[in-house]
Order: sequence, then structure tokens, then C-alpha cells
Amino acid sequence: MTETTGSPDATSMRSHLGGVLRRADVGVRVTLGGWVHRSRDLGGLVFFLLRDREGLLQVAFNPDWATADVIARAAAVGVESVVVIEGTVFERPRDQYNPEMATGEIEVRATAVRIVGPAVTPAIPVAAGKDAQPPAEELRLRHRVLDLRRAELQSALMLRHRLLQVSRRYLSALGYLELETPILTKPTPEGARDFLVPSRAHAGEFYALPQSPQIYKQLFMCAGFDRYFQLARCFRDEDLRADRQLEFTQIDIEASFIGREDIITMAEGLVQALWAEAGITIQLPFQRMSYGHAMERFGCDRPDLRYGLVISDYTNMFSTSESAIIQSALAAGGRVRGIVVPGAGVWSRKQVDELEAIAKGAGAGGLIRLRSVGGAVEGPLAKFLSAESQGALGLAEGDLLLAVAGADRLSSPALDRVRQECAARLNLAGANERRFVWVLDFPMFDQDPDTGALAAVHHPFTAPHADDMAAHPDAPERWRALAYDCVLNGMELGGGSMRSSDAAVQSRMFALLGIGDESEQERRFGFLLEGLRAGAPPHGGIAFGFDRMAMLLAGATSLRDVIAFPKTTAARALYEGAPSVVPVQDLEELHIRTVPRA
Repeated sequence: MTETTGSPDATSMRSHLGGVLRRADVGVRVTLGGWVHRSRDLGGLVFFLLRDREGLLQVAFNPDWATADVIARAAAVGVESVVVIEGTVFERPRDQYNPEMATGEIEVRATAVRIVGPAVTPAIPVAAGKDAQPPAEELRLRHRVLDLRRAELQSALMLRHRLLQVSRRYLSALGYLELETPILTKPTPEGARDFLVPSRAHAGEFYALPQSPQIYKQLFMCAGFDRYFQLARCFRDEDLRADRQLEFTQIDIEASFIGREDIITMAEGLVQALWAEAGITIQLPFQRMSYGHAMERFGCDRPDLRYGLVISDYTNMFSTSESAIIQSALAAGGRVRGIVVPGAGVWSRKQVDELEAIAKGAGAGGLIRLRSVGGAVEGPLAKFLSAESQGALGLAEGDLLLAVAGADRLSSPALDRVRQECAARLNLAGANERRFVWVLDFPMFDQDPDTGALAAVHHPFTAPHADDMAAHPDAPERWRALAYDCVLNGMELGGGSMRSSDAAVQSRMFALLGIGDESEQERRFGFLLEGLRAGAPPHGGIAFGFDRMAMLLAGATSLRDVIAFPKTTAARALYEGAPSVVPVQDLEELHIRTVPRA
């Protein structure tokens, strides 16, 4: 037998990771450390499945090579205990190969075993059958250490590690500097609630945890660091969903002396490199689409392009309809817009009622439904349409038209939801199809239809189109933003914009958003305005949701499966019991007194 040295996994306690051994290692004397995944005692013959981060390996204890004391000690080891074993790699008999294990052609015949981490009976199973369902998620999150031992989560977190390194290598090769920004920051509006941190040294004053490094990366540009990136930890005090967490990681990027196309080209290359690390080839460049086109044809600014079901305008066909509901909507400036679902004319009334409930849940008053059967158009409103209008709908035999009458701000989200549901029912979205798209030319502001007040669509540091400012100086609601979002299959991967690099323009943006008082601007954003006044280059950037991309590339359905220690949807860390009550004396040091809820 041979002894090998020089393994990168070697330490003073082990020579190899067991999961990397293969038939080429037959004859090698090894010392391995790991967890007992499963154990079998066959009456004098003991077998372990030894687990480490690289996988499983069979370890055999047999009187032919192990003493009775060693075999007795091996038989007494409980599952999930940590052991160190010594032995030699042997090829298994061919009729005992296990094709489901990467190490299935070999085993280690152990001559020594030492328990270095005895374990109690695990609260949740780590070793489960191929078709076994994992425990309920709350139970898994409560016992997260055990959950993290499962192969699926270990694989996902190791992929996450590789994706982080790919990001660093790609951006560093382009001359970007990895620079850090503060975690204790000044509260600023970013679109969600800040997490506030009380100051012990300054009574009544608070820091905020950053929602993004936005202002700081702009200050880097003002300071002359013309290419910046950071794998930034960010915090938002908002309600959680499968694709949201209170704390998250983003690939944050900013550059100077660039334009929109420079950022998009760099970002596409980064996405391509990340997908390649997961073994997926994607083609560049990505499709481009204006915000206006996305909203008109798909009802949302993150369209899923894997299927059709595009939204069309049917206002002309319904303009002479005698339906009071439709005429009321048209008189108020609304339109009739809808989608044609091929072959859905056979859906039952109950199935279409379910779609109407979805539309109403998104804000629509109801759902117009028409179907083509036997060459005729049928439906509750068919009688209000002339033969000419019915023909103009362009329905083929068996088609179902689902439409909404009303303002676009109501019909777009309703038709978006209906479109997604119809695609799901018809299984139109290919699981392995990837349709990337850049959505461009967002409006600069949203305008409240009742008050006329403006709100930033992205954030207040986005630059407006200079042409729009010149053409419509007194109508900022008509300005487009120099913003761009990267979307994959209906999910936003990241977004960015060119920034307002002129202090006067930035000050005007604040004023339009209701922060018009000069002293108020200085109080809240003086450090940014001061940096811009010191001389700022043209600059812009982008931020990608790293957790979301890791989730997609790992084939997971929740961010919690690619984050080591996530929060629940109730914003609790079950494994550690956070948040928790703080002793009164600790609060007093922070100048805080709690008030019972009313």
C-alpha cells in the first residue's frame, strides 16, 4: 500500500476529503474525518457512509483487517457523530458498485476509528431516501445546522461561493476596485423602511443600516475611484416573500466616464460568466425593450418572454358597444385591452371565473370574456358587438379573449396576472428556456392621479433624459429616466441608471419629489451634494440581486435555500431566536424606552 501526501485538503488530522477519492486512489493509505451519514451493523461487519462536504464514501470494518475493539467501537457510533478513521482505499467488487455515488466504485477498509464529535439523535433527518420529502420549512430553519448538512443545501452554498469568486475575478479583470462602504449610515429614502440603530454616545440620534451603497459609490466616483464594485450586504425592513429577505447581498457596481451602453455591455458579460459557472451557456447580446412597449404588450416592466399571450388594444371594436360598463370606462379615458388565449375556449365557466377573481385582485373591475365557437363569437357582451366588430377581434376557432375595460394603471397589472396564470395552465413557459431582456427608458416619475405628487420610479439619484428636460421643462411627469433593468423570464435580476452628476440637477430632482427646502436638502443629502459640487464625472452603475441569481442557478425555489442563515416570512431567525427582548438596562444605555402596543 502507498502513502500519499500533498493533498490540498490535508491537515494534521486528515489526509483527504473522502468525497473526492476515486478508483485512481486505490491502494492509498488515508486518514479521513467526517460525519456518519448512515451505519449498518451486520453482526461483526460494520459499514459507514462517511459524509464530508464533497460527498459520501463507504467505510468498511471487517475482522480481516480490523481488530475486535475497532469493530465494537464502530458499531457503537451514532449517526451524525463526527469520526476520524484510518484505512486504505480498495476497489469494490464490480457487482457491488453503486452508480448513484461518485465514490461508488471504491470503499475504505478502516483499521482505526476515533469519535471526535459525539452527536445526540438528530432532531430532523439528514440522511433521507431518494424520494423522501424534507421536513417542514419551519422545522428545518429551527434546526438549521442539521438542515445545512443536507446535500442540496451544501451544493447550493458551494455554488454560491463559486459565483462570488467569478464576480470578483470578472470585475477585477476589467479594472474595477473592490471597495467597502459603511454599514452604519445616515438614514436616507431608498424606497423601503430603514433599519435604525440607536447611538449610545449621542442620545436620541440614530444610524441606519444601508438599503444599498448608492450614495457612497457615487462619492467614490467624485473622489476619482472611477471603477468600483462591492459584494454588498444590504438591509430593508420590508415584508418577506420567497424572493425577499431583510438582509441580502447585491453585486454593486459603479463607473465613471461611461454611458448606458458601457454598463449594459459590462453587465451582460458578468451575467454570462455567472451562468457559465453553473454550466449554462447564454448568448449575447440580450434583447432590448422600452418600458412603454413592455407595459403596453405585457402589462408589466419585467415581462416573461418565454411565451406570447401579448396584450392588444380592442378599444375600436368596443367603441360602439352599448354596454354601460364599457362606455363608462371609455368616457373616463380608459381603454379595452386584452389577450387571446389559443384553445382556451373550452375552459369552463368556473375556470374563467377564477381568472376574473385574479384580475379583480389586481385592481380590475371585472373581466370581459368572449370565445369563438363554431364560427360565432359567444359571451355575455357578444350581443353588444356588431358583426363587423366581432370579425375584427380576429378570434380563431376555440380561442378565448380575456379583456379589461379601464385605465391602463388598472388594466395592465390585471392582464399581467391573468397572462401569467393562463401561461401556467397551458404550461407555456419552458422550464429550461431563458429569455433575457433589458427594459429601458423608464419614466422618471410616477404621478399620483389624485394629488399630482411625483415619486421616483427608481430612486432620486437617477438622471433624466436631457432631451426630455429640454423639450418639457415644466412637465417632469413626461421625462424618461436613464435607467435600465435586466430581466430573466419575468424576474428582475438587477437594475441601474446613469446618475445626476450635476449638483443643480440633483437638487431639482429633490425639489420635484417634495424636498424643496434648501436646508432640508442639505440636512438629508448635504454630503452627496457637497461631493457633486466638488466636481463629479459622468457616472452610472447597476446592482444585481446576488441571492436571487444564486437561487435561479441552484434550481432552488426560495432564497432561503441559498442563504446559510435566513429569516422566515415572519422576519424571525428561528435557529437563534432573533429578534429577542433586550434587558431594560441595555435599553436605558441607548436612551430608549419601549411602549406597549395599544
